[in-house]
Amino acid sequence: MPTSRRAFLAAGAAALLGGCRFSPYRFQGGGLPGNIKSMAVLPFENETPVPELQRELFEAMRRELQNRLNLRDASENRADAIVRGTIVKYEIDVPIGFSADPTQATTARRQLQLVVDVAIVDQASGRTLWEKKGLTAKGEYAEQNEAAGRRQAIQEVIADIIEGATSQW
Repeated sequence: MPTSRRAFLAAGAAALLGGCRFSPYRFQGGGLPGNIKSMAVLPFENETPVPELQRELFEAMRRELQNRLNLRDASENRADAIVRGTIVKYEIDVPIGFSADPTQATTARRQLQLVVDVAIVDQASGRTLWEKKGLTAKGEYAEQNEAAGRRQAIQEVIADIIEGATSQW
């Protein structure tokens, strides 16, 4: 390797390493700001005709968000951050696969769509840490097994929330 190229690479590496060490921004492996230690997940408003959807989403979010974001569970008035939102749309029975048997005209696979608006808010400052309107998730299910598709869509919503919340920091 030519001397000038080695010198350039060495200078670039030193600048990067030095910049990270003295930067006010530190890499902490993702997550929310350091002052957020506890979280309250509030039941989402449900604008759909499916009442069990609100409970299923609430229970899964409460369990998964706190575990995967490494936060303590807290009541709304004691939490450092709150997660709130609205279930905007829940559409079922979108056919995506059909039976290969011509004597049966039934579909084998179906799809559902879940759309939510969600926000994570810092309680102390009132500042919105992360927000997404129209967060859309899909779930596939075998005919007559809508619950499996709903669980899949809920897990996708949770994964998107975690990805969004951790990508900010």
